[in-house]
Amino acid sequence: MNKFFKGTLLLAVAAFAGEIIEFIVNMVLARELGERGLGLYMSILPTIFLIVLLASFELPIAISKFIAEKDKKYHYSMLNHVIKLTVLFTVILLPLAIMIIPFISVFDQYHPYLRWVVIAFIPIVSFSSITRGFFMGKQQMGKIATYNLVRKLVQLLLLVFLYQFFQFDMETAVFIAFCTFIGSEIIVFFYLLHMFILQFQQVKRAPSERISGSSVRKSLLAVSVPTTALRVFHALTHAIEPFLIKAALLRAGVSGVVATEHFGMLAGIAMTIGFFPAFIAHSFLIMLIPTVSEAYAEKNHEKLQSLLQQVFIITCLYGIPAVILFYFFAEPLTLNFFHSTDAAIYLQLLWPFFLLHYFIIPMQAFLIGLGLMKEAFYHFVWSTIVSFSVMYVLGSMHSFQMDGIIIGMNAGALILFLMHYLTICKKIGVNLLLSPEKNFQS
Repeated sequence: MNKFFKGTLLLAVAAFAGEIIEFIVNMVLARELGERGLGLYMSILPTIFLIVLLASFELPIAISKFIAEKDKKYHYSMLNHVIKLTVLFTVILLPLAIMIIPFISVFDQYHPYLRWVVIAFIPIVSFSSITRGFFMGKQQMGKIATYNLVRKLVQLLLLVFLYQFFQFDMETAVFIAFCTFIGSEIIVFFYLLHMFILQFQQVKRAPSERISGSSVRKSLLAVSVPTTALRVFHALTHAIEPFLIKAALLRAGVSGVVATEHFGMLAGIAMTIGFFPAFIAHSFLIMLIPTVSEAYAEKNHEKLQSLLQQVFIITCLYGIPAVILFYFFAEPLTLNFFHSTDAAIYLQLLWPFFLLHYFIIPMQAFLIGLGLMKEAFYHFVWSTIVSFSVMYVLGSMHSFQMDGIIIGMNAGALILFLMHYLTICKKIGVNLLLSPEKNFQS
């Protein structure tokens, strides 16, 4: 437990600093791009995340789970098979990306070079997945924390330098914003790669036993396929969401320009502020996957029950005060940091969405560690169907508009929370009040 909370604390401190930097990054983007430019940036970002996700194939999670569950003597053989698998996967994916991405219509209103920058980024994502998964599984969270912090710091420095010393038109300014995001990832990748090579040499010298490639692939794919399906669906819905919101608002009588501005305020301002405390939830996510995997492999259900209770207590301690602050100080927060008061009402109305996700994020790690990836996927599908349906129906009504969009988002978060919570409670043998029950499913 001490190792778990020390790792979580380290990640949380680094993530807190990273969130402050990201907050400043969004402030810079809001100032330099304006509401329309910020709306364009936020609209295409989910599509780029989807491409990045496919390139990673959720190997960080699969590798970290494998390393946490298996004896050290199998790690060298496993890493060799993973490297070969990643090379093969990249060789297949890169030509497909070159053939498909230039014809994706959502890139049409952006700088023509953006497509090729994204394509060039794919191999970096694929191989950085190995390094991140290895360090997560080894629970060497200092390297993961450094990666996350330095990546955001480099992005901020690049943004400030380029916007300070050069003048860009709207299209180029948005393109530069994406280049700094991708450039920061590439720079920090070389840090992780260097550290991984050093660790790999140590693993190579240690006593080892061979494990078959088919066994490794089976173990990794058992995690990566359903987890990737979950993340792909998640990314697809986030890629579709901007267009669904705009379509609903257009049907309600709002102009296209105003609809884009509203989405920019929702995604670029309200979401930025509301998810600021989620760095703690994401720190739990990174630590929980190997910790829960190891405890479940050992059938240590008491540790699992204790972990869930402690994670929920800590989430309440920071989550409830955070949303109270957002609700009562929404206008000063949006005005002082983003020079906009229009987004304040969105921040206030979305407090259930934010609070529920502070719980949902670590619960997702529990589901992965418990081998319930398919259940996590089904939960997200059902909650999204409900959320999008409510968003479109109510958002299309002139009397609701953005209020209807927010009601749909809150409803989807509530359904997802309840399904995750009930499934975990049943699996680890606790009742709804997190008290242990007699039966435990192994």
